[in-house]
Amino acid sequence: MGRRRMEDWVQEESRHLLNAIKETKSTQFDPTFFLSRAVSNIICALVFGQRFLYEDHHFLHLLQVINRILRFGSRTLEQLYDIFPTLVDALPGKHHAIFKELEEIKAFSKSKIQEHMENFDPDNPRDFIDCFLVRLSQEKDNPSSEFHHENLIATALNLFLAGTETTSTTLRYALMLLIKHPEIQDGMQKEIDIVIGRERSPNMEDRKSLPFTDARLHNSKGHSNLTLLHSVLRDEEHWEKPWTFDPKHFLDKNGNFKKSPAFMPFSAGKRACVGESLARMELFLFLVSLLQHFTFTTPGGPESIDSTPETSGFANLPRKYQLIATPR
Repeated sequence: MGRRRMEDWVQEESRHLLNAIKETKSTQFDPTFFLSRAVSNIICALVFGQRFLYEDHHFLHLLQVINRILRFGSRTLEQLYDIFPTLVDALPGKHHAIFKELEEIKAFSKSKIQEHMENFDPDNPRDFIDCFLVRLSQEKDNPSSEFHHENLIATALNLFLAGTETTSTTLRYALMLLIKHPEIQDGMQKEIDIVIGRERSPNMEDRKSLPFTDARLHNSKGHSNLTLLHSVLRDEEHWEKPWTFDPKHFLDKNGNFKKSPAFMPFSAGKRACVGESLARMELFLFLVSLLQHFTFTTPGGPESIDSTPETSGFANLPRKYQLIATPR
């Protein structure tokens, strides 16, 4: 998949997201599934070759299941399950309902793969599943090949799960922190107005001309990190104020964006996130599009926002909050 094609998908999905938020008519709402529907549609286009309507009840149900799976993954019982799976399997509890729902997501992926196999054209691959099927066919006589049916199911499932909730959770954190720090939201909007305006859609080339916005986005990624990366993202030797939301962490004395070797929210080496480039693109384009068109507040005001995680296990998950999107 070329970068230009993915950028087109994100720009198009941004328009659907903006229209959905406009329908709230400045009334308060929970942003969770507004954001997850938009983000998930990008990974669905990449993996399954289609996007889903926001009104699709089955699609929304699957996103609710994915949300519950991630929440389970950030609790103590799930950590125990990783260490003692047989023991936890034998214990009664709500985790069995989560395992059952995980099978539901797996069944959805299987059904999409079956649809692809029924109208597969190896000369015209449409998406990730088709590309995998091409390679599977090429290596069908190789007994040690990793390209087999079970790995296709597992990989499609992993991409759907990981590509949906992680990025949308980071966007929820980003909007939460903008509400808590309205002066930063105002600064980002002024920069966006000068560089892009409010009419045309942002593109990735704009990022280099938006240093304050880019710095703020990097800062929010550090708040929604995985626990295994927590030590480096909060290292006092590398960050002047590691526990403070401060875009100056990524700005030099002239206000230009600067990189930090301690910033690695997507991990590194063999554990580096395979979707890093897509996630960076989504976070930038979605957030800039939202700030072009709306100012975000919450009914209780900035002081009512608690930015400490609700749970912190596999990932830091933000607390639920109500959002008001006022058109600009």
